[in-house]
Amino acid sequence: MEKGGSVAVRNAPVIGARQPRRGVYARRMWIKRLTIVAFVTPAVVMLVLTRLWPTAEAIYDSLFRQSLIGGTSFGGLANYVTVAKDPVFLKGLTVTAIFGLIVNPFQIVLALVFAVVLSERWRGAWFFRTVILFPAGVPSAVAVVIFGIALRPDGPVNGFLHDLGLPSQPFLNSPDQALASIILIVSWIGVGYWVIFLVGGVQDIPTTLYEAAEIDGAGWWKKFFSVTLPLLRRPLLFVLVADTIANALVFAPVQILTQGGPDGSTNLMMYDIYQRAYQQGALNDALAETVMWLIPVILIVAIQFRLLRPNT
Repeated sequence: MEKGGSVAVRNAPVIGARQPRRGVYARRMWIKRLTIVAFVTPAVVMLVLTRLWPTAEAIYDSLFRQSLIGGTSFGGLANYVTVAKDPVFLKGLTVTAIFGLIVNPFQIVLALVFAVVLSERWRGAWFFRTVILFPAGVPSAVAVVIFGIALRPDGPVNGFLHDLGLPSQPFLNSPDQALASIILIVSWIGVGYWVIFLVGGVQDIPTTLYEAAEIDGAGWWKKFFSVTLPLLRRPLLFVLVADTIANALVFAPVQILTQGGPDGSTNLMMYDIYQRAYQQGALNDALAETVMWLIPVILIVAIQFRLLRPNT
């Protein structure tokens, strides 16, 4: 009994010793939460003011129609019906869909190939890395103007083709080549930017995983599909979503070089919205077209998130 009692006495709390107080812990947690709120609140406020509020206002205004004598009246879905029946809108939607189906996979695949190659250690890699990443630092308007001069009928590109004994090409002046030329220009501007993110993702992959794969007898392609691609899922998802949104908002090359022509072959949705709002003065129809274009873009991005979501 004495032995057991001594053990109980020894394990008992010492009278007067300082014990942790729940109030101190709760106060620290409260301060931590306030700190988090203080850092997050400005970003949330900016998101609401610059994204959510303008979107809600555009949806609201798209339900009204402007009368010829001034003022506006509620029209419901009348603006949407008007835009949906417009053959210019339908052709622009088709052109934009073709543009997106070509330019998005082209840019992603090209950026991924460049990122993997430039992450390898080989002589002269720094030079090619500089060449590929250089367009990311050039303002898009400047790049568009340079390409506009280069692709003129009397420009340096046709001069080079002439020196090779090849016929001159109309490029931006041809309905068959104008969209391809815009895709080339947009890709030259965008690929280098996406390479930056993918190179960082590739270099974050532990080299021990590649060494283990080599021990197992895996070749370059096996390591790419078994190690690089699975571990590059997160940066690849970001690049895919950002690239899709960026290409859905392409405007400057069309505005500066083709104005939607020739024959509407480059009339992408953002330029068509601009034309409807500022050239035709149909602001409410332009808002309706903006909402109609926003819905499929959101659906496409949601599908991309779903397909590239981690399994765990």
